[in-house]
Amino acid sequence: MTAAIEAAADRLATAASTATPCPPVREFLGAQDVDAAYAVQRRLRDQRVEADARVAGAKIGLTAPSVQRQFGVYQPDFGVLFDDMLYAHTEPVPYRRLLQPRAEGEIAFVLGRDLDVPGASVADVLRATEFVLPAIEIVDSRIGAWDLSIVDTVADNASSGAVVLGCTPFSLTGRDLAATGMTLELDGEPVSFGAGHACLGSPVAAVAWLARELAAREQPLRAGDVVMSGALGPMVPVTGAGRFRLRLDGLGEVDAVIEEETQ
Repeated sequence: MTAAIEAAADRLATAASTATPCPPVREFLGAQDVDAAYAVQRRLRDQRVEADARVAGAKIGLTAPSVQRQFGVYQPDFGVLFDDMLYAHTEPVPYRRLLQPRAEGEIAFVLGRDLDVPGASVADVLRATEFVLPAIEIVDSRIGAWDLSIVDTVADNASSGAVVLGCTPFSLTGRDLAATGMTLELDGEPVSFGAGHACLGSPVAAVAWLARELAAREQPLRAGDVVMSGALGPMVPVTGAGRFRLRLDGLGEVDAVIEEETQ
């Protein structure tokens, strides 16, 4: 599979560098070889690290049934967060850096301890989490027209784009994230609704799944990592400049300001 992995990685890297969506990579890897797709993701991650990018955490994709139905892919996956993907509340996100963006509301976990045990449980996640933040993920795809199989999205770093983090931390003590309601607004109009139970039953359970998967692949979560736990509701197209506001019950709010470059 080495030649196929290299071909898929080269296609995705070219799409990213030229800001031009590409055909699916499943023609190289097959439609179901998830391990090969993660090998492509790992190769692209290593290339970015060699170019001085810093790994800042991880993200879970395809957790909410509404998002799974949008793509016809019915299993979660994961990708890497890099330092240049992270933005703060109201910090402008340049629209030009994105290809086919969509926004979704999530809860971000910030770890105070390593999560490197092979069979991590929800108790391990709760002990390891220093605090959580409201967060908007701007998912994106290098694959043209979002024509995805599970292999395509995994190889393409779980369709990652950018992340906007809230600035007020919240403790998990006594908090039921499964019952946390979510509203995502665009320029003041509600465009997506959801709740924590849509994220593999609970965002805590989703992070436990991720911790096990990453430990098994010798890429464990570490103290200080930011972990995007997955969508709480349907994703919404980002078509240009605008302000997305995520409101989470009991967890505050965060604004993602998409800004178009002016001449």
